[in-house]
Amino acid sequence: MHDPRIDQLASQLVNYSTSLQKGEKVLFDLFDVPNSIGLALIREARAKGALPVIRIHDSRLTREMLKGAEEEQYQIISKNLLAEMQDMDAYIAIRGGHNIAESSDVPAACMQLAMRLTRPVQDWRVKKTKWCVLRWPSPSMAQQAGMSTEAFEDFYFDVCLVDYKALVPAATALKELMDSTDLVEIKGPGTDLHFSIKDIPAVVCAGTNNIPDGEVFTAPVKDSIEGVLSYNAPTIYQGIPFDSVKLTFEKGRIVKAESPGKDKEINKILDSDDGARYIGEFALGYNAAIKYPMRDILFDEKIGGSFHFTPGQAYEEADNTNRSQVHWDMVCIQRPDYGGGEIWFDGKLIRKDGVFLAKSLEKLNG
Repeated sequence: MHDPRIDQLASQLVNYSTSLQKGEKVLFDLFDVPNSIGLALIREARAKGALPVIRIHDSRLTREMLKGAEEEQYQIISKNLLAEMQDMDAYIAIRGGHNIAESSDVPAACMQLAMRLTRPVQDWRVKKTKWCVLRWPSPSMAQQAGMSTEAFEDFYFDVCLVDYKALVPAATALKELMDSTDLVEIKGPGTDLHFSIKDIPAVVCAGTNNIPDGEVFTAPVKDSIEGVLSYNAPTIYQGIPFDSVKLTFEKGRIVKAESPGKDKEINKILDSDDGARYIGEFALGYNAAIKYPMRDILFDEKIGGSFHFTPGQAYEEADNTNRSQVHWDMVCIQRPDYGGGEIWFDGKLIRKDGVFLAKSLEKLNG
């Protein structure tokens, strides 16, 4: 039996997230997902008069390619992918996966080579197309979340089909507040951090580039970060799971990185290039329908009452000049059930224990 929520999601992606128009070319990039969502997307695009193009991926084949990645091979791959992307007006990626750790045994050097050589494809997509990226529910994701498959599917559609448009006014008020802020202070268990966001634009994310969505992001002034930050949400990067990450900053640089039993692995990632030890993004999450981490960053970074502080590449829209092949969103939840915490802007308490205090921001509390 066909699930009508699949059609609702396809409609949201085509009509709201990417606002496809007649004659526009859209690439549907599908990773380990059922035909039902691909069919719904193609039909919805054609109903708008758009021109759908489809690319299908298999995670085990991708892993095998990455394990033996060579410079010449990925130069060819990148050249062809870039040519395809340059011909697109829009891009929608739906990424499923039967095993979140499928690439965990890919040699780090091979992963870094592939990421470096295919970076121009991602840069073109982000800068030159209307794009949206989302996960697809699977038993593996349900297991990560500690939920039954059916319960997780219900959760997935609940958080993906949020009325994002209704949150835009409050999110815009938060953006305006961040735009006028210089000094940010973050306090909580194991965390005492301060930095400047002066003159770096804040950007509202409300269902146009990521689904699920719900954040306003900017970036710290690159060399302004001082103090210690303890993340309390689990994370995964390059297929490797990390827990209880703790970073120490001096003049913006990560001078010490710790994760129980994984100190070597985390520092190897942060030594990928010079920019990996600086922060490229600071964001406040406000999707109240997402409460708990599941080691999937497209969900975890939107958790209501959270923030993320991201080693690596800065976004062009909120550019602090940091450049890196790494962009690693790590999350800290400040609700009372995670130990609480405070965020201060220019000496004024803005959010306490995950709750925004200003009336103009109340809708972001759910």
